[in-house]
Amino acid sequence: MISLGFAWAFLLLPLPWFVWRFAPPHRKQVPALRFPFFRKIVETIGVAPRSGAIVLTRSRLQMLAAIVCWCLVVLAMARPERVGEPIEITKSARDVVLAIDISGSMDTRDFIAPDGTRKQRLEAVRDVVRSFVERREGDRMALIVFGSKAYVQAPLTEDLDTVISLLDITEVGMAGPHTALGDSIGLSIRTFEASDIEQRLLILLSDGSDTSSTMSPINAAEIAAGHGVEIYTVGVGDPGATGEARVDLDALENIASRTGGEFFFAEDETDLNAVYDRIDELAPRQVEVLSYRPRQPLAYIPLALAALVGLGTILLLHGGSRRRAAA
Repeated sequence: MISLGFAWAFLLLPLPWFVWRFAPPHRKQVPALRFPFFRKIVETIGVAPRSGAIVLTRSRLQMLAAIVCWCLVVLAMARPERVGEPIEITKSARDVVLAIDISGSMDTRDFIAPDGTRKQRLEAVRDVVRSFVERREGDRMALIVFGSKAYVQAPLTEDLDTVISLLDITEVGMAGPHTALGDSIGLSIRTFEASDIEQRLLILLSDGSDTSSTMSPINAAEIAAGHGVEIYTVGVGDPGATGEARVDLDALENIASRTGGEFFFAEDETDLNAVYDRIDELAPRQVEVLSYRPRQPLAYIPLALAALVGLGTILLLHGGSRRRAAA
């Protein structure tokens, strides 16, 4: 389909006629011979002297070529363009950050798999989170791991295969033996600063209590709420344990409630799968569909035609004058 980007340009079509009709004639002084007996000559022939003028005449070919060239130039100014078929782009309307605890306690083998075998906590978490990430195709996700310190493994990206690959090579203790819940929330907030999307979701999984953060998890949650970050917390591990091995369910629940999120607790792999299924239900994929039509400018075509018409007219007039001169 051909469309015009600036159809108002056609109002310029009658402009040459208005100039010819209403503008004063162009005057130009030219050299002339002056001789002393000019007055006697004009008296002899009985002509009164007055200002002289030479009116240049144009042939029909010149007038036709000028009209065609002007129409083509106006058509080029109207910006003709070829409009293609609509192209739709699906863009994520929500950014998701996964914050995974990889402290020393995640090495404990107390997670019961569906087949009854015991699995390492981090191994079970990886299997479930991998499936969850694969179902979020089209979302932008980031991966943060934390132990004694919090680190960004993958910034916000739509390349979910890379997020899964980085999660697969993550091992217990890579970030230190302790648990920095508050720092992981703070780092998540900074990760979201690179996003211009208002819907922001943090999924925080931990099996311990905060022992090494520079900021308390509750204060970090308050700041996250102020930045529009909704936090879903997932607790795994043993609430009855002591020290750093004890999962602080109260703190995780408090973090979630302060941001309008949800808190979950999983005792085995089946529970963990159910948790992430529930998160999918509570926070389904949100996408924004953008549609546009590709446009190809065509103004160069009438401009090229105008140049060809003008050049052809000049060549025809030049050839005619040479033939008349030869005759």
